[in-house]
Amino acid sequence: MEASINNRNPQKHRSRYGIILLVIAVLVLAAVILRQFELGTPHIPLGDVVEKVLDWAIIYLSPVLETLKLWLTRAGVLIENFLLWVPWPVWVVSVGLLGWKVVSLRTGLLVGGGLLVIQFVELWASAMSTVALVSTAMALTVIIAVPIGVIASRNNLIESILRPGLDAMQTVPGMVYLIPAVMLLGVGRVPAIAATLVFAIPPTIRLTNLGLRQVPLEVKEAARAFGASGWQLLIKVEMPMALRTIMAGVNQSTMMAMSMVIISAFIGAGGLGYNVLFALDRVRVGAGFEAGLAVLAIAIILDRLTQALGNIGHPVAERSE
Repeated sequence: MEASINNRNPQKHRSRYGIILLVIAVLVLAAVILRQFELGTPHIPLGDVVEKVLDWAIIYLSPVLETLKLWLTRAGVLIENFLLWVPWPVWVVSVGLLGWKVVSLRTGLLVGGGLLVIQFVELWASAMSTVALVSTAMALTVIIAVPIGVIASRNNLIESILRPGLDAMQTVPGMVYLIPAVMLLGVGRVPAIAATLVFAIPPTIRLTNLGLRQVPLEVKEAARAFGASGWQLLIKVEMPMALRTIMAGVNQSTMMAMSMVIISAFIGAGGLGYNVLFALDRVRVGAGFEAGLAVLAIAIILDRLTQALGNIGHPVAERSE
C-alpha cells in the first residue's frame, strides 16, 4: 500500500509542475500579444477631489481651524516655557529619581545621564521645544484615542470599520501627513502637532481596544453581580486590568510621535528636527551627530518612562521581565 502511495506522489508532482508551466506559458503569450496594443485606463481624478475637499475646509472651517491653532499654540508655548523655566539640574535630578523610583537605579542613571548629554552638547532649548511638541501631541492622542478604543471594544461593527482606517494610517509614510496639515493650518508648530497626532494615534486606539477585550469575562460578571454600573465597571475594573496593554500603545504612539516631530522640521516645527535639518543641509557631520544623540536621548527617556507607567502597581519581579 505504501508503495502505491509513493508511486502516486511523483505523478501528482508532475501534474502540478505541468499546470504551473502551462500558466507561465499563457502569461508570456498574453504579454507578447498585449504589447502590440495601446493599453489605456480611465483617469480617476482623486487628486482633484482631495483639493476640492481641502478648499472647502479652508473656506468653511476657517473659524474652527483658527481657534484650534490658537489653543494649540498656547498649549505648546505654555509647556515649553515651563520646561525652560525649570533649571536643567532640577530636571536631571527629578527625571533620574523618577526613573529610579518607578523602574530601577540603572534606569534612573540612564535617563538622568541622557539629559546631561543633551546639556553637554548645548541643545537643551531645542530639546525642550521637541519635548513640548511631543507632550502636546501625546496629550491629545490619549484624550482622543482612549475613548475611541473603549467604544471599539464595546462594538464589533465599529472595530471592523476602524481597522482598515487604522491600517492605512499606519501604512502611509509620515511625510504625507505634512501636506494636508500645511494646507489647512499653515506652517509652524500647530500643523506639526496635528500631523503628529494623526500619525501616532493608531497604536493607542488598537491596544486600548485589545486590552479591554482581554479582560476576563468572569471578572466582569463578578463586578456586575456586586452591583457595579457600566461606568464603574470600566473605571474600576476594566481600565486597571488593561492598563499595561493601554500603556504599551501609548509607548508605541510616543515613539511614533517622536519620529514625526523630527520630520516636522520641514514645515517649521523647530526643535531638534531643525538642528538635524540644518546639519543635513550644510553637511555638518559633527552638528548632525550631536543633534542625533540628543534625539536618541529623548527617545530613550520617553520610552523607559512610558513603559514604567504601565507597570505601576505590579510586583517588582513582574516589572523586570
